[in-house]
Amino acid sequence: MEYDGTEYHGFQAQPGLPTVQGVLKEVVARVTGERVHLAASGRTDAGVHAKGQVVAFDSHSHLSSSGMTRALNFYLPGDVAVVEAFVVRAGFDPRREARSRHYRYTILNRKSRSPLGKRQSYHVPQPLNVDAMALAAGILEGEHDFAPFASPLKTEASTRRTVLRANVLRKGEMVLFDMEANAFLPLQVRRTVGALVKVGQGKMEVGDFQRMAESGRPGMAGPTAPAQGLCLMKVSYDRPLGELRIEDF
Repeated sequence: MEYDGTEYHGFQAQPGLPTVQGVLKEVVARVTGERVHLAASGRTDAGVHAKGQVVAFDSHSHLSSSGMTRALNFYLPGDVAVVEAFVVRAGFDPRREARSRHYRYTILNRKSRSPLGKRQSYHVPQPLNVDAMALAAGILEGEHDFAPFASPLKTEASTRRTVLRANVLRKGEMVLFDMEANAFLPLQVRRTVGALVKVGQGKMEVGDFQRMAESGRPGMAGPTAPAQGLCLMKVSYDRPLGELRIEDF
């Protein structure tokens, strides 16, 4: 699935609030006549976008994969779309079976704001030292305790995660931060971006960033970058989604 999260209070359904899951659930019911449980690869927060969200549900519908895609997109609002659908084996869990998730955070780095880009980027008017940001980001690769980059957890769950890649690069006026990991803690990417922006502005040295990252102290990183710059780009599995299908229409 792909969606612009601006108008939604996140993916997960919430009573009385517009959410991506709530909208999709109503449309699935309209197309199939079934009230289904929707399982997603992850719960994006309010205002966060997705280009590669993966959602699964059980249905007795006789629609083909392409027919299901067309029918759902006919009723879905313009800021939510099904990119592609597959019939997969029963019991497929898009969250538990995911090998990694790739998020991208987009920063608009120019003096003036952008009316066209404001929904999907974070405007930082001050010049950014992208080389220093990239050096700091590389420190995060590997298995670490990422408690400093997350909001406090409600349980005693582990805060260790494995980051497969973390890099920063400039493309014209845009500064892009890409992070791929086996799993993420709440607000991890956005707090990481907040700290990296401080490095880029010269308000934090790379060495200070590393000491903070290795401190193990919850909530040390930040500030939390705004939601609109964040997008779930891709969810990877041991096999491509297309190869998980059990029937090819």
